[in-house]
Amino acid sequence: MGIIKACLGFLAIAAVFVGLFQVAPPMLANYSFQDDLKTVAMLDSSLLQKTDEDVRTDVLRKAKDHDLPIESKQVTVQRINTPGLSAVYVAADYSVTISLPGYSFDMHFNPTSGNKGF
Repeated sequence: MGIIKACLGFLAIAAVFVGLFQVAPPMLANYSFQDDLKTVAMLDSSLLQKTDEDVRTDVLRKAKDHDLPIESKQVTVQRINTPGLSAVYVAADYSVTISLPGYSFDMHFNPTSGNKGF
């Protein structure tokens, strides 16, 4: 009976590690991508000649660097213009499918460049 419990315990630990190695990379990529969104928004808000489409292209380039499944229509670019302050707010909305042995699910992410209120 002790061998069976040990085998089941080992299988449970192995299942946790397999799940962790499937879930962690998309979460880390999202974290890094969100940091890149903040950088893109900060740099592109200082360049007034950049259009919304230019900002969207920069975001899609960063998404491609992280191997994220983001298309142009999933990127939101919003400009905030007040006297003395020009800012760009960028958001992306995407899902990544996680495939585990016998089960798959979608993880939904919505990274943004920060607070709209600045």
